[in-house]
Amino acid sequence: MAHSLVLVDDQRLMRDGIRAILQQSGEFVVVGESGSGPDAVRLCRELRPDVVLMDIGLHGLNGVEATAELLRHLPGAKVVVLSAYDDEQSVVGAIRSGARAFLLKQASESDLLEALRAVAKGGSYLSPQVSDKLLKRIQRGDLDSSSYAPALDALSPREIQVMRLVAEGQTSKEIAAMLGLGLQTVRSYRKTLMKKLKVNNVAALTQAALAAGLTRPLKNPGGGGPAGPQAE
Repeated sequence: MAHSLVLVDDQRLMRDGIRAILQQSGEFVVVGESGSGPDAVRLCRELRPDVVLMDIGLHGLNGVEATAELLRHLPGAKVVVLSAYDDEQSVVGAIRSGARAFLLKQASESDLLEALRAVAKGGSYLSPQVSDKLLKRIQRGDLDSSSYAPALDALSPREIQVMRLVAEGQTSKEIAAMLGLGLQTVRSYRKTLMKKLKVNNVAALTQAALAAGLTRPLKNPGGGGPAGPQAE
């Protein structure tokens, strides 16, 4: 029996191509599609597919954030993150969010199906390029060992989600709108995060998120980069 799958990617051509591959395989049936993070979460909660193929570069909530939000509502969801990037921040962020697999967009059709099969059966998968890179970094001993690790391990999925959005430059008002929370609730999360991580400003909180691989450095930040001032 074919596995049900929700396909999430902001590029229609990419979705069309992947859907064709899955239809030809006969192993997976696309029961829903989405091009944005918030809509993907809503769709998955409604359809409860066997597997979710989640692009990392989404609007509203990115793939990492959408995965964390989805798993908050559906802890048993099986998510395969699809990314154009193989850097440590993207990989670690995806795995921390609860994804069971990380697949590069340049992967072959056979790799795609292998990843989906593994996750559908309850397993996990990393693109060969990604696993080789992480293995070499571990062997060299230079894989990031953030001093924030103990505190980060104690954070709830919602706290990690808010921290990631703060680090990506979102204001409290914007985060509240994205997550459906009250403004004061978001501000309370920010204060709690700073207390738990023993930092006293957003710049330090952002550096902690970067060090832990929860987000990528801003490409065009205001105020001189991630350490610059950020509006409430």
